[in-house]
Amino acid sequence: MKYQTVVGLEIHVELKTQSKMFCSCSTAFGGQPNSQCCPVCLGMPGALPVINRRAVELAIKTGLALNCKISEYNTMDRKNYFYPDLPKAYQTTQQYHPICKDGYLDIEIDGKKKRIGITRIHLEEDAGKLIHDTDNSRSLIDYNRAGVPLIEIVTEPHIGSSDEAVAFLDELRKILLYLEVSDCKMQEGSLRCDVNLSIKPQGQTKLGTRTEMKNLNSFRAVQRAIKNEAQRQKTVLEAGGEVLQETRRWDDLKDESIAMREKHEADDYRYFQDPDLMPFLIDSNMIEDIKNNMPELPAQKRERFVSEYGLPEYDAGILTSSREMADFFELSVKLYDEKKGAKAAKTVSNWLMGELMRLTKELGVELQDLKLSPSLLVGLLKLIDQGVISGSMAKDVFDEMCQSGKEPDKIVEEKGFRQISDIDQLRDIVREVIQENPKSISDYKAGKKKAFGYLVGQTMKKTKGKANPQLVNKILQDEINK
Repeated sequence: MKYQTVVGLEIHVELKTQSKMFCSCSTAFGGQPNSQCCPVCLGMPGALPVINRRAVELAIKTGLALNCKISEYNTMDRKNYFYPDLPKAYQTTQQYHPICKDGYLDIEIDGKKKRIGITRIHLEEDAGKLIHDTDNSRSLIDYNRAGVPLIEIVTEPHIGSSDEAVAFLDELRKILLYLEVSDCKMQEGSLRCDVNLSIKPQGQTKLGTRTEMKNLNSFRAVQRAIKNEAQRQKTVLEAGGEVLQETRRWDDLKDESIAMREKHEADDYRYFQDPDLMPFLIDSNMIEDIKNNMPELPAQKRERFVSEYGLPEYDAGILTSSREMADFFELSVKLYDEKKGAKAAKTVSNWLMGELMRLTKELGVELQDLKLSPSLLVGLLKLIDQGVISGSMAKDVFDEMCQSGKEPDKIVEEKGFRQISDIDQLRDIVREVIQENPKSISDYKAGKKKAFGYLVGQTMKKTKGKANPQLVNKILQDEINK
C-alpha cells in the first residue's frame, strides 16, 4: 500500500529583544549560568510581570509578512505543567486569543508553487536550559533563557514531504532575518522546530495518528527526522501494529527517533487566562505604522531582481538569500555604471556568486565579516574594464581586498599586478613564442584549434600572467596570418 506523509510544523522563534518577555533581564546569549534572572522570570511569589511591547511589535511584523489577520483583543494564558526548566511550573503563552491567525506562506518545490497555511502565531516565553552531566548522573539548570520572548508559528498539515518542510523553513528563515525579528541562529536555539507527522493511505481523507518530534535545530535534522518517522510508521502499520500518539526525541547521531512520553492534548494543560496580566488591545494605527516600515521581503525582491536587472531566476534566488547580500548587490550595481544596465548587474552577480561565496566558504565567515564594500568591488571591476589587470589577477586582488580592506589599485601596485597592454612589447613576446613553437604553428594551420590556445598559454607564461589576454589573442592571430 502506498502511504502519503502529512506534516505540520511548530516553529519556535526567539525574538530579537534586549530584555525578556515579562521583565527587564537581558536576553544576551552566552552569559554565566543563572546570571540573567530576577524574581519575575524565576516565578517568585509576589513578582508581577509586564508585557514587552517590542515583542508584541515583532510578532505583528511577522504576522503581516505571513499574510495573517492581526487580533485586536489579546490575552496571555497559563499553560500548566511541571518541568524542572520552568521555575513557575507553568508557561505564559497565548491559547485562547493568539496575536496572529489564518495566514499562509508560498513556497516553490520542483519548480511549482505551493501554499502552506499558517494556523496561528502566538507569543510566549521560553523555558530554561537543562545541561545533562552524564558522568555524575545529574542534570544542571540554567535559567538565563527562562522568560526570553518567543513566537510560535503553527502551520496547517499541508506539508507532504521532507523537501517541502525544508523549503518552508528556509523561506521562513529568510523572512525572519529580513524583518530582523530574530537572529535565527539554530545552533544557539533561536530557531527550533517541532514536527507533527502522520501517514495515511494514498487518497484517504482521514488523517492518521500523529507523533511529535521535539526541538529539531537544523534543516538536516528536520529532513532526516521526517523521512525516518514516516518509514517507522509505515513499518508499524504494515506489521499490523498501531501508531501511538506520543512525543518522540530525534537522535541525529543514531538517525532514529525515540519515544519520550504520551502526547498530551490541550485539556491536559488546564489553560486559563493569566490573572497577573491584563488583556491588551492592538489598534489599527499600530498595525499600519508597522506595515509602513516593513522591508521588501525575499519573494518580492527576487521577482524585482529578475524584472529590473534582467537576472536569471537562479541568480536572483542566491542574491536575495540574505538582506545583506541583496543590499550589497544593488548598491554595487548603482556604483558600477548604470548605463551598462543588465550587463553591469550580471557582472556584479557573477563576482558575488562566484568569488565572494567561494571566499566566505573557505574562511567560514559571512559577507558582513569581511572588509569588502560595494565601492571596493566596483573599483576592482573598473580596473578590469580599463585593462589594468586581468580577470585571473583580479581574483588575487579580491581575496586580499576582502581581508585587508585596502583599495584595489594600491594592492595592484604593491603586488606588481599591473597588466601589460603595450602592443609593441607584447608583439615582441608573441614573435618569440612563434619562433620557439614552429610545430604548434603548423598544427594550427592544419586545423588543430587547440594549438592556438597552447600558444596563448606560452605567451602568458612568458609574461608571468600579466599580458592582456585580449591583446595577446589579437596580436598572435595577426602574426600567424603574416
